[in-house]
Amino acid sequence: MIGNGIHEEMLRAPVEQHAGRECLVAKVDSGLTWGLSIRLSSSGARWVPVRSRRQTLRTWAGLTAVGRFADSVGLRGFSVEL
Repeated sequence: MIGNGIHEEMLRAPVEQHAGRECLVAKVDSGLTWGLSIRLSSSGARWVPVRSRRQTLRTWAGLTAVGRFADSVGLRGFSVEL
């Protein structure tokens, strides 16, 4: 789960348990898409990226899509790095 990232399906549990300290959205893929990372209490100061079943990094085309995903898993907010 946390080695190379946290699967998007498994993100809901730490969010519900308030184990996520911070969330960060930043541009990835040379600025073409957005990625979401979470700093979990169990991982210390390390950012853990959200990954999909098939990819090591889950990406979104825009911030609105990231916001919809965050809302669907119960995230109350995130910081955006431009």
